Amino acid sequence: MPVVSIHEPVQEELAKVQAALDAVKRNEFSLLEGMLGNVLSASGKRLRPTIALLAGRFGEYRPHLLVPLAASIELLHTATLVHDDVIDASDTRRGRPTTNARHHNAAAVMLGDYMFAHAANLICQTESIEVVKLFSRTLMAMASGELTQDMSAYEYGQDTMAYFGRIEGKTASLFTTSAEGGAMVATATPEHIAALRAYGDNVGMAFQVVDDILDFSGDEAELGKPVGSDLMQGTLTLPALLLMERHPDDNPVKKLFADNHSEEHLAEALFMIQNSTILDESRAVARDFRDRAVAALEPLPDTPDRAALIDIADYVLSRQQ
Repeated sequence: MPVVSIHEPVQEELAKVQAALDAVKRNEFSLLEGMLGNVLSASGKRLRPTIALLAGRFGEYRPHLLVPLAASIELLHTATLVHDDVIDASDTRRGRPTTNARHHNAAAVMLGDYMFAHAANLICQTESIEVVKLFSRTLMAMASGELTQDMSAYEYGQDTMAYFGRIEGKTASLFTTSAEGGAMVATATPEHIAALRAYGDNVGMAFQVVDDILDFSGDEAELGKPVGSDLMQGTLTLPALLLMERHPDDNPVKKLFADNHSEEHLAEALFMIQNSTILDESRAVARDFRDRAVAALEPLPDTPDRAALIDIADYVLSRQQ
């Protein structure tokens, strides 16, 4: 499914979200304006703001409040990418130089902080203290997930439960907030809010599992990063964990973590994962999360907006980058 078709139901509102992001770029400090322009001009798939806008249709549709929510979510997401690039010492993202490569780490960290502050200002425009509270809890969950990942780098004794807990905070929490926040702005019923919360959580989990599969199977040019880069940075994802479960005593992941610059051990791990059923098993896990997301929508009325949310779940499962 082309990603553009997912946006069709909320094209008008997404244009307003883009206008809000363009307003963030404008700054009297020319260097900051240039930095903001670089990171915000790299338009992504806009999945999270699209989910927020669609969720906001299951109740009182108030686009003047939903647009700031959606813009805040996209700004928060982009800010975390800026900080991720500093943590990972990445020189490029999607083929473009990162902020830390263009300038330096301190400038990139401050840019991310500035964007976090702007996202908080936008979320206040939803006129809902409960949404503001949700935003703050989400930011804490994302930071906790990222911190857990960073502090457990090259730590061999991890398991799949720890992995799922980490990605729920680092990635899924913002998808959850997109769906739940949109429903809250629309003052949807508690049943519908709960349904959309569960949908967002499971879509987010599916998104990250697919992301981790692509790190072993994707095209380097499309991914914008080397295949196997997560493992090289000491991050254990589902395919690597399944490999470790299959070969508990002797496997290249253990050797790689003992010598974290060994391209030989990385190549061996990639070969073993790519030439086994591990990626198929991982896709089955992602598919299960997708199925849970779709099932969570059953309490909602059968409308084109619900169909669009199902399309997003299907797209997340099938994406190649």
